Amino acid sequence: MRIEQNYNLLKHNTFHISAKTRWFMEYSNEEELLKILHDEYFQECLSLHIGEGSNLLFINDFNGIILHSNIKGIDLVGETADSVYLRIGAAEHWDDVVAFAVSKGWGGIENLSHIPGEAGAAAVQNIGAYGVEIKDVIESVEAFNQLTFERKTFTNEDCRYGYRHSYFKETDHDPYIITRMTIRLHKNPDYQLNYGNLKDQLSGKEISLQAVREAVITIRKSKLPEIKELGNAGSFFMNPFVSLEHYERLKKQYPEMPHYAVDEKVVKIPAAWLIEQCGFKGQREGAVGVYEKQALIIVNHGDATGEDIARFAEKIQKSILEKFHIELTPEVRYVE
Repeated sequence: MRIEQNYNLLKHNTFHISAKTRWFMEYSNEEELLKILHDEYFQECLSLHIGEGSNLLFINDFNGIILHSNIKGIDLVGETADSVYLRIGAAEHWDDVVAFAVSKGWGGIENLSHIPGEAGAAAVQNIGAYGVEIKDVIESVEAFNQLTFERKTFTNEDCRYGYRHSYFKETDHDPYIITRMTIRLHKNPDYQLNYGNLKDQLSGKEISLQAVREAVITIRKSKLPEIKELGNAGSFFMNPFVSLEHYERLKKQYPEMPHYAVDEKVVKIPAAWLIEQCGFKGQREGAVGVYEKQALIIVNHGDATGEDIARFAEKIQKSILEKFHIELTPEVRYVE
């Protein structure tokens, strides 16, 4: 177990925010986690469990305890004629899991290549890209109740997955800490290639898991900044859902507005398009700005604080609301 005081979280958030936490605790197994949870001092303190911090924005220093898992492992725990089942430690880097699966010829997560973060956080966030979400492969999630210390295995249904949502993000029940998850992959891949630019990238190529993975990585690198070079948390806002009636009204004024039908009454509008229409793409204020190649990404050009980024995000939200009467919701979690 690793315990540090007044620890700088610079290496634990992809926005490159220099925020400190009173205590940083990292555990390597379930027994060490339970020891921390049972500690009376821990129970009295404010605490937050993080992964790689690829979806967090630290507004200020954290006056409490930051927990981090070091539980790793990718183990084959089941197999049928058509499928394999992998049990994955929460601290595994998600893209390493994808690379491992592809190398074995097991399909289902190749479209989720090159997404930063750890496996446990991916299960919390229900990451998704190019027509695939992690909920599509999750069989079960192992977690500990942070208050009762009970160990529970959640089925896929128990996780209540939705668009960038899961049971683990809800606040009306006891918090849970994910330690491992089991996913089901396919020996005979069912490729999901209908997403526009992915289909174009693969045009004329022989389709394979490796080809799809490489295409996804190429696309992501072409439009997303490298985290090591430019602080960011990927997509800052979620794509908004609006009523069909509201969309039809906007369509009269903006006939080129893209949309995706959710059902007969609701459509999803790309947040990046809305942001670009308000002139924010490539805009910069001090050390904060919107990435010039992708309007959905807010970047830290150097020494921006969490407050700087939050204020800039609020400016974008107000502009979208005034112009389109649509509220943008941050996908990034603010930590104060």
